[in-house]
Amino acid sequence: MKKPPDFDETARQIWQGGLDALARAQAQGSQVLDALVQEGLAMQRRTQAMAGSVAEKAQAAFNQKLGENFGDKLSDNLGQQWNKLEGLFEERVARTLQRLGLPTAQELQALKDRIARLEAELEAQPEAGAASPRRATRPPTTTTTATTRKKAVPTAKSAARKAPARKTAARKPR
Repeated sequence: MKKPPDFDETARQIWQGGLDALARAQAQGSQVLDALVQEGLAMQRRTQAMAGSVAEKAQAAFNQKLGENFGDKLSDNLGQQWNKLEGLFEERVARTLQRLGLPTAQELQALKDRIARLEAELEAQPEAGAASPRRATRPPTTTTTATTRKKAVPTAKSAARKAPARKTAARKPR
């Protein structure tokens, strides 16, 4: 009959195996690490290659669905949207200016045109000194007693009632 293994003996063997594994790992650690790095780089390259092919396929499908002129269509659509936005902005600014009572560009242009037309009409008229209408001037009036009255000369009594002039302090320059 076989004798069952002793617990102490089994524990000692496990301990010795662990020490041996640790010694081998220390000795071969840099080699194992280098092998893991190389394997990681290879896996990264494979993943990037697969991702690139999937991206190319997706781009081709996208272009096929939307057409080759997608960029031009997008630019045109964005341009139309921008023009609509500009129109809305200009309309709101015009309404605000109207509420404030400011003239519009068309009203200002109409005034400029009218001024130019009136200036042209004035330049076209011949300069006739006597023919041009003048303001009517009033003839000189005769003097009456009311206009020739003398101003009252202050008397000594009224001069004494006046308060003396006050002196003002000189202001400091700022």
